[in-house]
Amino acid sequence: MQLHFETYGQGPPLIILHGLFGSLGNWKPMSRKLGEHFHVFALDQRNHGRSPHSPEMSYALMADDLAGFMWANRLHSAYVLGHSMGGKTAMQFALRFPACVEKLVVVDISPGAYPPLHRHILDALSSLDLASFRNHGQMDKALAPSIPESTLRQFLLKNVARAPGGAFHWRINLPGICGNYDRLGAALPAGGAPFDKPALFLRGGESDYLRDQDIVLVRQLFPQAQLRAIPHAGHWVHVHAPEPFLHAVLEFLRPPR
Repeated sequence: MQLHFETYGQGPPLIILHGLFGSLGNWKPMSRKLGEHFHVFALDQRNHGRSPHSPEMSYALMADDLAGFMWANRLHSAYVLGHSMGGKTAMQFALRFPACVEKLVVVDISPGAYPPLHRHILDALSSLDLASFRNHGQMDKALAPSIPESTLRQFLLKNVARAPGGAFHWRINLPGICGNYDRLGAALPAGGAPFDKPALFLRGGESDYLRDQDIVLVRQLFPQAQLRAIPHAGHWVHVHAPEPFLHAVLEFLRPPR
């Protein structure tokens, strides 16, 4: 699968993978800042953004997508940073293709299993008849009873596009995500060799996605893992605390002077 991507800056290659319902566009401000130090490749994962849609979706497939992207762009190895779903893709990729990853940054996600936290969101989005709406404001109002958080609704509605003079449509492959959602919540397969290169696990200080009890599994799969919490940040660490996030990433990725 040929993934859509954008590049920023020059220097050692750094690949950025967004989370569920996201796209590379959510990372543009941070990609530009990181582009002052690295050659950033911000990707849309399958079924998101401008990348192709597929009825199949799993971390194994998304790791293969990333391997194909690196091969197509002649990247023998890179720093890899992933947030949430993208973090799990990054972990799967590092475990399967360790020679391709110089250092790994995982943002607010563990390698373990998660309950269906987003099922109500998928149900709410699937219930929208996009053809019946004239603007995003009407969609926002229709989602409010199911999704009370205004910021989250605005984030989700970035996935609705409209052709000039045409009807609204989903940028994401909503049926594909719904059909594979259980696979996205599953734990990464255990039993293989651990990733024994440097890894940084960042979590939001106010988020419960990466919990203390997850650390044992993290250490099993990523024995060199460093763990760091960013105070006053929720799950979208790079949005809630951009400067502390940037400082932590640069401190980890850049070689000491």
